Parts: sequence; C-alpha cells; structure tokens
Amino acid sequence: MEETYEAMDKGRLPGREEEVKAARKTFSRLGGVYVIGTIVIYAAQLVPTLLVRFLKPEWLTDANIVLTLSMLPMYLIGMPVLIMLVKRIPGQVPERHGMKAGHFIVAAIMCYAIVYITNILGNIITAVIGMLKGSAVPNVLLDATSSVNMWLMAVYMVICAPIMEEYVFRKLIVDKTVRYGQGVAVMVSGLMFGLFHGNLNQFVYAFVLGLFLAFLYVKTGNLKITIALHMMINFVGGIVSSWLMRMIDLTEYEELMQKMDWKGMTVYVQHNLTGILAYAAFSLFVFGMMIAGGILLIVCLAKKKFVCDKEKAVIPRGQKFRTVILNVGMLIYVLFWTVMIIAQLFM
Repeated sequence: MEETYEAMDKGRLPGREEEVKAARKTFSRLGGVYVIGTIVIYAAQLVPTLLVRFLKPEWLTDANIVLTLSMLPMYLIGMPVLIMLVKRIPGQVPERHGMKAGHFIVAAIMCYAIVYITNILGNIITAVIGMLKGSAVPNVLLDATSSVNMWLMAVYMVICAPIMEEYVFRKLIVDKTVRYGQGVAVMVSGLMFGLFHGNLNQFVYAFVLGLFLAFLYVKTGNLKITIALHMMINFVGGIVSSWLMRMIDLTEYEELMQKMDWKGMTVYVQHNLTGILAYAAFSLFVFGMMIAGGILLIVCLAKKKFVCDKEKAVIPRGQKFRTVILNVGMLIYVLFWTVMIIAQLFM
C-alpha cells in the first residue's frame, strides 16, 4: 500500500505518467499560443506606427493617436487572432452558478481593496528600485493616460479592455486549464494576466486582481460578473482618478512645493479649491475601500471562503510547477514578459 501511495505522488501509477505528459503538453501549447499571440499583437501595433512615423511623424506627438495606434490593432487584430488559436485547445467550461446582488457588492469592495493595496505595494517596490538605480522608474499607465482625451480613454479602458482581457485571460485560460484543478487554473490565469501588462507597477496589482477574478469565474462560470467588476475598477481607477488629477494640476503643485512658495501655494489652493475638495473626497473613498475590503478579505480568508474544489488530481502532488510552468511554451511566455518587465525598470 505504501508503495502505491509513493508511486501516486511520483506519477508512476499505470496511466498517470501519460496524463502528466498530456497535461504538460497542454500547458506548453497554451503558453506557446500566447507567445504567438503576443508576437501578432506587437506586429499589428508596429506596422501602423511605422507607417505613421514615415508619412505623418508629427502625429506621434499626439497622445491620443499614439494610444489608438497601440490599442486598436491589439483589439481588432492581435487578440482576435490569439482567441482563434486558443480555441483550438480542448477544454471545459466551469459549472455555471448565480451570484446574489449582495455578494457582487462585497466582491466589488474586495476588488477595490486588492487594486489599491497592491498598487501601493507596487509603487513602493518601484520607488525602492528607482532609488537603487538612481532614477525614477516610469509609471507607464500614468504617463500614457495623463494627456489622453477622457472619452477616448473611457472607450479603451472601460469598454474594450475589460471585455477583451476577461475573455482572453479569464475565460480562455480557465476553460483550457480547469480540468487540471481549479487552483491551477486560477494561478495560471492570474500569472499570465499580470505578466502581460509588461511593467512592474501594473504586474503586482494585475496579478493579484487576476487571481481574484479567476477565482470568481471558476466558482460562477459567469464571465459577465468579472467583466462588470473589471469595468468598475478601470472606471474609478483610470477615468475618475485621472479626471480629478487634471482638475488640480499636480505639476504646478509640485513646483510650488519644491520652491517652498507659500504665497503661491495660497493662490493655487484658492484657484483649485473645487478640485482639491473633490480629490480629498475621492481619497477618502479609496481609504474606505481599502479598510472595508481589507477586512472582508481577512474575514473570508479566516473562514476559508477562498478554497478551490479538491477534485481528482490529474497532476500528482509535487509535480504541478514542473508540469504547468517548466515546459517550452510557458517558459518562453514567462521569460519573455519577465525580461520586458526588467527592461522597463531600467528605461
């Protein structure tokens, strides 16, 4: 009997080795397809950018055009090609369950807490790295959205991104991997989603948020829930915060603080009082979400609410990392995006 259990752990039971090989092949294929999809996305973005650089180089000084040259090719060409390739991989859809309105509200509060807390953590990490290398690490998202038209940004961030990203990084990945265990599907979805952002600032919160949204999708089988939550996160974190920051002109504030110009600061406050009060109210909202959501997360963890179903293990104990990550396709995907993130730190 002991020999049987030992063989089970090592994947040597009759048929078990074949199952593990098949699983490794599936994950390698999945990673490889996402690598190909990444290449297609970059190519789709590069071609129109080069054409504009050659024909109308002055357009590249317009943040709205630059953002459009990045987003439209990805959503209209790159991701549809990726979806087509991933759909060829066999999978299964999680069993569908409803979610009560109260549970959705609780999930939304926890989402906000996850994003804000991990965003602070990511900013601290990048700030420390910036101090060590002697120059600040650029905040890609902030730099990209600080001067973009709000309506254009809303279309990309609140409509396109949540729908496409939830389908590509939640539904497709979970559907193709959930038969190897809910925990495996959740982890792979979160990791691949976080890495895809390509910079450390976003990786930290995208990874943790990706885990949470993947867990919700695994448990409900309802992508509309995660899309709605993703839209809410992007609307508040991207649109509302950006709009409020534009109201108070942070650049002028920083210059006055550096000069210790208190008279100028008084005039600044008088001219920007409405924006300052609105931003203060938003800050209180963020703080409240962090506290309330943090408490809810702790309570759920204590009550073991975030537990994946223990199904029949296809991948034996002790072989999950080797089977899921240490294969050609997934290794290339992980290494590619890790290099991109490291490179961004030293730009």
